[in-house]
Amino acid sequence: MTGEKFRPADWLRIESLDIEAQGVARRADGKVVFIDGALPGEWVSAQVQRKKNNWEQARLLAVHEEASLRVRPRCPHFGLHEGACGGCKMQHLHVGAQVAIKQRVLEDDLWHLGKVRPGNLLRPIEGPAWGYRWRARFSVRHVRKKGAVLIGFHERKSRYVADIRECHVVPPHVSALLLPLRVLIGSMDAIETIPQIELACGDAVTALVLRHLEPLSEGDLARLRSFAEEHPVVQWWLQAKGPDTVRLLDDPGEGAKSLGYSLPEFGITMPFRPTDFTQVNPHINRVLVERAVRLLDPQLGERVIDWFCGLGNFTLPLATRAGEVLGIEGSESLVARSRENEAFNRARRSGAPLSPVRFAARNLFEMTPQQLLADGFAHRWLVDPPREGAFALAKALADLHQDPSLRAGWQPPQRIVYVSCNPATLARDAGLLVHQAGYRCSAAGVVNMFPHTAHVESIAVFDRVTNENAA
Repeated sequence: MTGEKFRPADWLRIESLDIEAQGVARRADGKVVFIDGALPGEWVSAQVQRKKNNWEQARLLAVHEEASLRVRPRCPHFGLHEGACGGCKMQHLHVGAQVAIKQRVLEDDLWHLGKVRPGNLLRPIEGPAWGYRWRARFSVRHVRKKGAVLIGFHERKSRYVADIRECHVVPPHVSALLLPLRVLIGSMDAIETIPQIELACGDAVTALVLRHLEPLSEGDLARLRSFAEEHPVVQWWLQAKGPDTVRLLDDPGEGAKSLGYSLPEFGITMPFRPTDFTQVNPHINRVLVERAVRLLDPQLGERVIDWFCGLGNFTLPLATRAGEVLGIEGSESLVARSRENEAFNRARRSGAPLSPVRFAARNLFEMTPQQLLADGFAHRWLVDPPREGAFALAKALADLHQDPSLRAGWQPPQRIVYVSCNPATLARDAGLLVHQAGYRCSAAGVVNMFPHTAHVESIAVFDRVTNENAA
């Protein structure tokens, strides 16, 4: 056709990006080709590395026509080159486009896996694109061939530790610690028996958990203390075996700053231990908690259940709005920690007191209709499960809906707000809630908790369908 640009037959046009941030192209015969590093709208050349009947995996050779959304990665360790860090997958894509792609993943999963379309698309929750990662697990390796200690994330698609000297997704002061930490570990007697350092930042303290496979010598303990004196923000914790063995290197003393984060909108402070589960991105977490509570819209006379409550990240804010809150978690130790956090906040609260709060331990992956009835009626639910989702909970609710004779006066919640870290399991559970439990998906949207990664966090609202709102 006159005016049409000539392109060689072996060039591929990238149509979309998949959940692993790979460019997706199609050959003339319809076969799908996945190309790491390629972006939608680009024309590229690629070398096939793996073939199946319906798809191929290929290595990017050249980008002949760049997408307008391609940007220069900030980090020198990001890329497709040998030894590239695997901590990020999308630094070459404008952050706004990252959010749009994640929104499309959420919509596609809801429809293709759950046959659900949300009534309204929520505005994405966004925050700082850099320095946001307050939690991380750095691998540590003494590489004799290089004569160096490496501390960082794994190389892209490899078990080797990337040789990184800076990291732009952790806070700047943590990035600045990477090289001094290499020198520290390289000077220690335990240089061969330290496999990882876990990072947990709070509002006032940066905790570093040193995993050590053998007891540390007095000399090594002295080196750790000296490092903390040089870098006063650092608080050392030691981990000899499992998470329950984590302990402070030294008692910080009365009045010392402790590990915790604040939720100022609700006047809540959440102390935590460095191995407790907390959100990686505290900036987004504050906005997420505020939005989830606002969407749930609890009233002072209502009872709310917070399923998979963890340390009380949603439970305690809900207790500033609802009449009564029940937090349910699968781990007895986490329930104990959530009770401690409730007591901490109740004792220090200067404004209106918290509403009554109770915590309980349940195996939430084996929920039954009978257990659901035993936990009592609640006007509203907040559900925040791990990646596996909340299938058993949704199934129990669906069973009660389909057989009202089992309910004996118990009523389902009028509204459910579901916070998800896996769009596929959210879509599966949404399908149950909408098609078998009597709900409609009123709204859904993405939460960019992990910029520059392919991780998709999201939030969805489900409202009970009644005769009045069935239409």
